[in-house]
Amino acid sequence: MLGPVSIPRLFTEDALLEGAEIAATPAQAHHLGAVLRRGAGDALRLFNARDGEWEATIAALRKDRGVFLVGTMVRPPAPEPELVLLPAALKRDAMDWLVEKATELGATRIMPVLTARTVIPQVNTERLAAIARGAAEQCERLTAPVLAPARALHAVLDAWDDTPLLLATERRDAPALPTVARGVRALLVGPEGGFTPAELDDALRRPFVTPCTLGPRILRAETAALAGLAALQAVNGDWSTGDWL
Repeated sequence: MLGPVSIPRLFTEDALLEGAEIAATPAQAHHLGAVLRRGAGDALRLFNARDGEWEATIAALRKDRGVFLVGTMVRPPAPEPELVLLPAALKRDAMDWLVEKATELGATRIMPVLTARTVIPQVNTERLAAIARGAAEQCERLTAPVLAPARALHAVLDAWDDTPLLLATERRDAPALPTVARGVRALLVGPEGGFTPAELDDALRRPFVTPCTLGPRILRAETAALAGLAALQAVNGDWSTGDWL
């Protein structure tokens, strides 16, 4: 006996209004038709942060083209607490996984940084943004995090707007993250091998940067980023309100 068929959720930048027709992206059309085996008349949900989540149906679908017909709203837009993650750029598989899980944890902006010990020369922002959108569709968020282009660490810090920023460090004399996290919504995490002494000195001379530790164990870079993000979410995010229960 077949179980219930889940209704696909798709993120769209287009305005969602009852009766509107929304063009599918080539990737959406391919996924619906070739992977999910859906066709004209099948139900789906469309969402974005501005308009909320809406019922919709597939009006037409062919290879890499499709049209969605918007129905009625099922969930209104709702604000999300800002949570910014600045991870040192990692190798492709680790970075893909990090972006997916950071999306599930509620990151609103992901800003990859290039450090002295970064092992890749560049980051495919477009691919990571697609991964983030897919993760948002799966975890029932109404938003997808903004993926910023990767930039050198010093350039990111030079352009920072002086809002508080936590820097995860292995220094044992730094305070534990939960003790300094109240009201802070941004976290900087280094690469495998950590920041260089020169990078730490440059970051910590800036008044908006506060060092912190993530416990007594040495964590992989992607683990540290997600552990720190989860801690920020618990202290300052929607985990702390009880609204998600």
